[in-house]
Amino acid sequence: MARLQELYKNEIAQSIATKFNHKNPMAIPRLLKIVVNMGVGRATQDKTLLDSAVDSLSKITGQKPVITKARTSVSGFRLREGNDIGCKVTLRGRRMYEFLDRLVSIALPRIRDFRGVNPNSFDGHGNYSLGLAEQVVFPEIDADRIQHTHGMDITIVTSAPNDDQARELLRSFGLPFRQPAGGAAKAS
Repeated sequence: MARLQELYKNEIAQSIATKFNHKNPMAIPRLLKIVVNMGVGRATQDKTLLDSAVDSLSKITGQKPVITKARTSVSGFRLREGNDIGCKVTLRGRRMYEFLDRLVSIALPRIRDFRGVNPNSFDGHGNYSLGLAEQVVFPEIDADRIQHTHGMDITIVTSAPNDDQARELLRSFGLPFRQPAGGAAKAS
């Protein structure tokens, strides 16, 4: 069992249940899945970019990515419907908890000038999204060997009914939320 999965089972679930007064154990918010997406817009001109993104994403997540295709044609971007434009992975279970553990404890602290993740990036239904500018913050990626850096979007899907419960769940897992500007440091 993954470290964060065990932590959730033994401590986090109980503390959230008491804080939000959940009597039913099935009503306690939990992680459902994590979707990691890499959009490679220049893949229409250079197929090697998509191959390197697929390779990086499979190293980071430990799972084979699915190639995503364009839904519509956009002439300004020289994009036709059905073109390969990115890749994504949906993580569940043990792999999901291990990825979240590596994201929180290793990858986010390696970001230069990192002050925490945006606390307002919830969608109103308890799901959280964040973007990373490059994949080299993960230890699985050798920075000397990559030719192209790719950004990625990470969406954490929870069973929480609202953003407050989801925020508390993710804070319990150790996700470092940024403090509001001017909060505790207000002098006058």
